[in-house]
Amino acid sequence: MVSTEGTAKVAASLRGPLLRYRVLAYATGVALLCLTAAFILKYAADSPGMMSWAGVTHGLFYMVYLVVAVDLALKSRWSIKGTILVLLAGTIPFLSFVAERAVTHRAESGRKL
Repeated sequence: MVSTEGTAKVAASLRGPLLRYRVLAYATGVALLCLTAAFILKYAADSPGMMSWAGVTHGLFYMVYLVVAVDLALKSRWSIKGTILVLLAGTIPFLSFVAERAVTHRAESGRKL
């Protein structure tokens, strides 16, 4: 049986990495939605203006997201499969928000991914 004291220690040690992951998951998700909108505007409305910054912004956030997610994965001792799925979540619109919720709930309850 695991005591709540042990769970609180695990949660406290992951508080910083989890917060960084959550912020970057949301930033990456929003940037990906902007990029998706930019693609739609470029090809449907022949308006490529948003593409000049949306792609770069998402790419930058995604690179930092990868680093932060791997840091959290190593500290939380996730499985390789779970880590890869979380890393890929930043490439599919809306999935980074879903992955962030799942990761947060598992980390707060002390379960591995």
